[in-house]
Amino acid sequence: MIQQRANMDWMLKELADDVPSIHQIVVLSSDGLRIAMHGGDPDVADRLAAACAGLQSLAAAVATEIPYSDGLMKLVVIEVTGGFFYLMAAGTGAYLAVLAGETVDAGLVGARMRDMVVRIGAHLTSPPRHGGQSG
Repeated sequence: MIQQRANMDWMLKELADDVPSIHQIVVLSSDGLRIAMHGGDPDVADRLAAACAGLQSLAAAVATEIPYSDGLMKLVVIEVTGGFFYLMAAGTGAYLAVLAGETVDAGLVGARMRDMVVRIGAHLTSPPRHGGQSG
């Protein structure tokens, strides 16, 4: 488990190094718990992870209104004054979230996040929780 976490930390750092203006990266479970992070403050990461659970639910509700949608959220992008927020599905029960500044190359962030998910998606999978326990 410690080795897997070290591998994930390295991969998150690589994503941040590849894309200028990324402030923070968070890997979270579908129930809004932080699994890993790179950059930024841990309290911010925990708040982002919790907020992402609501975004996933909202995205699923919107998806039901789109003809032929399977209802699964793939990517949410929010642009605000000062920057961008990205949330991408990243394996069963896991998501990848990125906070970036306003000078970020928006297309590059999405492409690098997709590359990361494809390359290491198995490491970003969070098993469902049963009775408060994972596994």
